[in-house]
Amino acid sequence: MDRDPIAGPALASQPTLSRFENAVGWRELLTMGHGLAETVIEHHRRRLKGRARRITIDLDPTDDPTHGQQEFTFFNGHYDTWCYLPMVATVTFDDEAEQYAVAAVLRPGNAPASLGARGLLRRLIRHVRAAFRAPTIRVRLDGGFATPTVFTFLEAQQVEYVVAMASNARLEKRARRLMGKARMRSKASGRTEHLYGETRYAAKTWKRKRRVIIKAEVVRHPGRDPKNNPRFVVTNLPHAPRTVYEQIYCQRGDVENRLKELHHGLELDRTSCSRFLANQFRVLLTLAAYILFQELQRRTHGTACADAQVTTLRERLLKLAVWVERSVRRIVLHLPASFPWRSTWQRLACAVGATP
Repeated sequence: MDRDPIAGPALASQPTLSRFENAVGWRELLTMGHGLAETVIEHHRRRLKGRARRITIDLDPTDDPTHGQQEFTFFNGHYDTWCYLPMVATVTFDDEAEQYAVAAVLRPGNAPASLGARGLLRRLIRHVRAAFRAPTIRVRLDGGFATPTVFTFLEAQQVEYVVAMASNARLEKRARRLMGKARMRSKASGRTEHLYGETRYAAKTWKRKRRVIIKAEVVRHPGRDPKNNPRFVVTNLPHAPRTVYEQIYCQRGDVENRLKELHHGLELDRTSCSRFLANQFRVLLTLAAYILFQELQRRTHGTACADAQVTTLRERLLKLAVWVERSVRRIVLHLPASFPWRSTWQRLACAVGATP
């Protein structure tokens, strides 16, 4: 910051940057994480003028393979590699399609999926309720979060929830009749078929029964035998089973695209520091960059980059050669007189506050 691009001091070397990353402690990381979450939520509060009927929070773990001697990297049998397990949180407002990244927490490679989920959700729910006028809060989680402590927490927070649950013998027994009907329908049509139902179920570690949506699916592929594929989702929503599964739970699948952008567009998995806290700092820097890119993506509607992901935006709009001219009063950046995405660049520049 405040560095003259022509006559200023030399940029930091790699050892200097490494010392900077390793100088950050857990208090600074906690403050930075809170600040990023508050910034995102406050930005959208202003954008929506404090009016949002429903705000959906999604948590999703992802793998971050490691190849050195980093702290807290462990072998994970599910991913079949040594890794970290970052957890990314996104928020969605009403029926908007975009899921906005709001938090990212680096976790050890052997961490259970639900580790840190309650603390992160508690903080996000508090921020959301403080920023918006009595919104309905909905939480969507995958099967790794289906633990009694998470369910009890969500109910104590008085939020809506839709949580996938791994299959087991008792649930498969409950789904047997519905699976039989799906097999008959699939045999008659020769295609993949699925039916929906529901049951009341309580695992041995649960204190009470909860509503479980059943998706009885028979999958058919040419040249292969049909395969049963029962799926289960725990929810406190009153909607019809098909609505809960297809229109509410399945919408969280787009989180995978956010994770791909973080991995492939911004190198979320570049966590090669030996110290765990330094790697968490890198993850937060990546999150901050992605928050800026998501705002840029939001402004691209109606342009040639309307559906562009991070990598495309960087290639088209950021990687530009400029001529720097310095005078006593100002520094002027002379952009190319013509390049393929000039009109889009100009529209986005004006959209974020530049004057033509």
